[in-house]
Amino acid sequence: MNIKIIKKLPPVEEITKRLPISEKVRKLVLKDREEIKNILNGKDSRFLIIVGPCSAWPKEAVLEYAKKLKVLETKFKDHLKIIMRLFIQKPRTTKGWTGPVNQPDPLSKADIEKGIFYSREMMIKVVELGLPIADEALFTHNQKFFLELLSWVAIGARSAEDQEHRIFASALDCAVGLKNPTYGSVEIGTNSVSAAQHSHVAAFDGYEVETHGNPYAHLVLRGGKHGPNYSLEYIRTAVKEMEKHDIKNPSIILDVSHDNSIVDGVKHHTNQMVVMHKSMKTLKEHPKLLKVVKGFMIESFIKEGNQKVNPSEPEKLDRGGLSITDACLGWEQTEKILTELTEFKKLHLND
Repeated sequence: MNIKIIKKLPPVEEITKRLPISEKVRKLVLKDREEIKNILNGKDSRFLIIVGPCSAWPKEAVLEYAKKLKVLETKFKDHLKIIMRLFIQKPRTTKGWTGPVNQPDPLSKADIEKGIFYSREMMIKVVELGLPIADEALFTHNQKFFLELLSWVAIGARSAEDQEHRIFASALDCAVGLKNPTYGSVEIGTNSVSAAQHSHVAAFDGYEVETHGNPYAHLVLRGGKHGPNYSLEYIRTAVKEMEKHDIKNPSIILDVSHDNSIVDGVKHHTNQMVVMHKSMKTLKEHPKLLKVVKGFMIESFIKEGNQKVNPSEPEKLDRGGLSITDACLGWEQTEKILTELTEFKKLHLND
């Protein structure tokens, strides 16, 4: 193969031994997974909110954000089930930084061993605060280092059509959200959910295995190259597609970022608030949709916006909670929109 071996990575057992989870953390994760499933199957009427930085870096700012979010999670827990985005793996359209699990210091060379420990320690500390966490399964072979800590998993727009990711989603015992592809097709997004809900035979860690299928696989609408897909028209299309495929626990999460944040032809991170308001208006006018639209995904961090990493000017890198990938809402905007979602849910709790 056309590769150069850098070093052998430590086995999972060594990593989990050096950074173990407590019994308390294990029980918290199981409890959160069950609550999320109950939202998706309709037993729990709260909104599912996946919110946090586009990419989980740096660790200190991520933990500061988590402490702030925990305060809101406690305050709004009767109406929102808040999960913190803690995405350590980043897909790129062409090339670029692929997240702290590969490169824990974006100003230094990649170091996957260091990145695994960096990311696992960060995840453990957030869960110990009492917050459920979510990650995107980009490199499925890396998930074994972190899966026991995750309450919700995303399969991204560039991965959801890939058979390996669909089979991986089928094998998970936590809820998994599969995004529509980057070109925006709701139909193909639903195909991915259907595939994840069915069993598959595959090779896994040297074994031939059969997955059980994941009844809590669900659709995440994130827009596409032709524009947003969070409107009534697209939601109704998704419902019809899920009925056609006989999807169990039919559920949609609206990602208000990415291509859904295009308003009047302009893509901007603050449009997440505009999209949220439009979505709440749609749900207010069509309350039956609350049986299928189960929540939202939001990109937010401590500081609003984003920055570029310039290795030649390391002193200019803001490590205080300003995204180095997609631009995010700032903390005050985040608090405002979560408050508004809570007030909306209070009015429509039993719809």
